[in-house]
Amino acid sequence: MKNALAGFCFVTSLGLSTAALAGPGDGCHFHGSKPAAESVVIKCADQRKESLVKSGKLDGSWGPIKHESIGMIDGKKGKEWRVVYKNSAAADKTKTNLYMFFTPVGNFIATNHTGQ
Repeated sequence: MKNALAGFCFVTSLGLSTAALAGPGDGCHFHGSKPAAESVVIKCADQRKESLVKSGKLDGSWGPIKHESIGMIDGKKGKEWRVVYKNSAAADKTKTNLYMFFTPVGNFIATNHTGQ
């Protein structure tokens, strides 16, 4: 009986742990050192922007805005991806640009309106 219970617990734990083995296509959190493709970073930036709109941290007018540019820049800690969105309909004219920063492998760093 003890062995049966131990076996059941072991098999159950294996089944529940498969979510921890999800690959890079399952979200926007990456491991390793291979630089992410532009398309992956844009997808992650769009997801982040949508999340900010849904949470109310960004005005709803940002929702349909597509990225204007993407490129690698020299950041404080080395190379970073910078994705730029421009919203001419933004209520606050000092916040017409939205900048998102990601590590070279595609992990989110920060979002701001200054580009710094």
